[in-house]
Amino acid sequence: MKKRAEITQLSNDELFDLYKREEQTIYFGELYRRYIPMVYGVCLKYLANEADAQDAVMDLYEDLNQRMLKYAITSFHSWLYTVTKNHCLLKIRKEKQVHFVDLNEAIMENGDFFTLSDREQSAEQASALSYCLKELSSEQRTSIDFFYYENKSYADIVTITGYSLEKVKSYIQNGKRNLKNCINRMLEVKAFR
Repeated sequence: MKKRAEITQLSNDELFDLYKREEQTIYFGELYRRYIPMVYGVCLKYLANEADAQDAVMDLYEDLNQRMLKYAITSFHSWLYTVTKNHCLLKIRKEKQVHFVDLNEAIMENGDFFTLSDREQSAEQASALSYCLKELSSEQRTSIDFFYYENKSYADIVTITGYSLEKVKSYIQNGKRNLKNCINRMLEVKAFR
């Protein structure tokens, strides 16, 4: 391995070739250091926030030195530009998915039929609810527990469970319908006894 002073004298192509051949991070570090202004500029252009751009530069550094070894890269500059742009676009897409929840749907979910825990319930209703919760699929039960008993948002449930946003909404909606039908059946049966 070359000394630090020698490494700084190498061309970008030489650093790239040495890193691919010897897999020594010192070569990648020097190469990446030279491209930080470009990487930061691309991140700032897409993310429009200095702190986010700086974080992206660091995230890319940690990720790229391993990814470089997996690909046959002919132009490091072009490859780095494309990977940086895609990293930023993916980050923007992820943020949009998590942050936008329609308030009307959240209100509808809480206002419709029952809220599971904040209404007075008779002993029969509480017993029916407890029984019917156990009858739900595990996904529906988990989503309903988080939403109603732990006051988690859709986004929180997505993060905790790994279910998609659409699945969480579906599990809660279908779970509520199944609970309502099950509870009504149980109460009707008790009324006829």
